[in-house]
Amino acid sequence: MKTLTLQEAGNFVYGTLPEPTNIEAHEALVKIHRIGICGTDYHAYRGRQPFFTYPRVLGHELGVEVIAVGEQVNNIKVGDKCSVEPYLNCGHCQPCRNGKSNCCETLQVLGVHTDGGMAEYMKLPANKLYASAKLSYDQLALVETLGIGCHAVNRADIKPADKVLVIGAGPIGLACLQFAKIKGAKVVMLDVNESRLAFAKNTMQADATVMVSDNSADDIKAAFDGDMPTAIFDATGNPSSMMRTFELAAFGGKIIFVGLFQGDLTFFDPLFHRRELTILASRNALPDDFRYIIQLMEEGRIDTNAWITHRIAFDEVASSFERLLQSGNELVKALIAV
Repeated sequence: MKTLTLQEAGNFVYGTLPEPTNIEAHEALVKIHRIGICGTDYHAYRGRQPFFTYPRVLGHELGVEVIAVGEQVNNIKVGDKCSVEPYLNCGHCQPCRNGKSNCCETLQVLGVHTDGGMAEYMKLPANKLYASAKLSYDQLALVETLGIGCHAVNRADIKPADKVLVIGAGPIGLACLQFAKIKGAKVVMLDVNESRLAFAKNTMQADATVMVSDNSADDIKAAFDGDMPTAIFDATGNPSSMMRTFELAAFGGKIIFVGLFQGDLTFFDPLFHRRELTILASRNALPDDFRYIIQLMEEGRIDTNAWITHRIAFDEVASSFERLLQSGNELVKALIAV
């Protein structure tokens, strides 16, 4: 079977490997049909991804077809179209026992810590597959991206009365926007780019948008009718942006860091205490998030068509990746067809 390996930063190499065999009792063999490209993949290509080693087969946003199943598998069957939960957890460490499999102590994320789906076939634990008889491979490949925002919004326990600021209008920020809206909250999007903000407003139904500027705090307050946000989701992974959230949150508010960076985060403690702020980290997603998102998509409450701005064939990835990086604000989500 064909594979595509990121041999080192900036260098994709095509190769071939034998098709996977010897399916274990709890496993499934799947054919890869769609692969979403996300910020993790771009950072890895540029040599800027934390917790990453080369060479690595990328790809963790997957729409797949079940080809074979092990004898103990009963949640899926041959022929099913599935989304993949790419978080391989141990099942027995403390967070796994406490229902926090997304932050397992020895977590292996497909395409990051272990090889992912930029290949024709792969073996997976069957419990990481979520079938849908209604959704397309395109839609199924986007479930994981949506899961990041879904989990973050659930972590923050967003309510209709909340006034939510989302910083960063990339796919993860847009996912936070979408699920905060589903919860009934008023949502304002903050970004440095007008076209991204226009997409958030016109396509993703943000209630208002604000450009980053010296007057951002006043503009945010105006967008919330004189109030400040009770919840701030920072999806930038930019330390300056993340540290500024402490000045933007309402007294008694929450700050949810969805993006991350390699470094130390600092804040002025008296400001933090005076406002009695809550800081939350959000990592990956949980199995129930995948089930919930698939249900919403099947019900037509989430439309992913507008997310897909670029499509490329598997054989064109190596030659097209640099061009994708240069697409700028036209790029929201690229999908690879295998």
